[in-house]
Amino acid sequence: MDPELDAFVPLIPRPDYTDPSAERRMTATLVASLPAPDTSALRVTDLRVPAAPDVPVRIYRPRAAQGALVWLHGGGGIVGDLDTEHPTAARLADASGAMVVSVGFRLAPEHVFPAALDDAYAVLCWLAGNAADLDTDPGRIAVGGMSAGGGLAAALTLRARDQQGPPIRYQLLNQPMLDDRMHTWSARAFTRTPRLDAGNLAAIWRANLGGRPATPYAAPARATDLSGLPPAYIATAEFDPLRDEGIAYGVRLLQSGVSVELHQWPGTFHGSQAILSAQVSQRQNAELGAALRRALTG
Repeated sequence: MDPELDAFVPLIPRPDYTDPSAERRMTATLVASLPAPDTSALRVTDLRVPAAPDVPVRIYRPRAAQGALVWLHGGGGIVGDLDTEHPTAARLADASGAMVVSVGFRLAPEHVFPAALDDAYAVLCWLAGNAADLDTDPGRIAVGGMSAGGGLAAALTLRARDQQGPPIRYQLLNQPMLDDRMHTWSARAFTRTPRLDAGNLAAIWRANLGGRPATPYAAPARATDLSGLPPAYIATAEFDPLRDEGIAYGVRLLQSGVSVELHQWPGTFHGSQAILSAQVSQRQNAELGAALRRALTG
């Protein structure tokens, strides 16, 4: 473990996804204890998308924004909202220079697959269809997310490809949750890693699938054809049960002719980039912003 991160491990509460309400309260309290982001260079707007009026979105617009990102929060698809994602979305908009559209999609277990994907896809279609009104380029739209949100972003690219939906220029997948089968070495071996381990990962998949079999739109690693997808940035953490599936997905994208930037961060654990004082976290967050900036302005 990176020594700067290791010092925080005893302070990190272990999640309990069998009690969603309690976990949501704990996550909100944890995020509220973090330093507030500087939004002085951003215009932040809350609104509802007509195609999905029950789905709130929050738009972060830098001055002279270059392109747009549909951003999907982490939390296993069970916890998280616009407020808990506010620090990450604001920093990403500031670092990338892109307009970030943060999506408050419906959560499991109250709303199982495909509810969250339907919400995200509705926002993507709305953004592409209203790009001119939002003063952005419909040809410079990326999708991205953290953890379960990263899996949703990957699923968005599959759905948009298969349904001839809006063109997606880039996918930004940070520690993505991609494979419900949990058959990789890291998914089986990491049983006591901070924040996310094999046990609560299994509980997350049960909540999201609701007893139904997974499809490639629920678990993108199940897709047999990854050709024709947008270029990707994939980041993985060393002590994360999701590590190996993220790496394997990146390799499969490469083998399918998709350009991939794959970054495995040593000494890190799932979500550890929220510990902003650590140098490795600062590098991780800067790389996400730089990768998106390159993709949308190049």
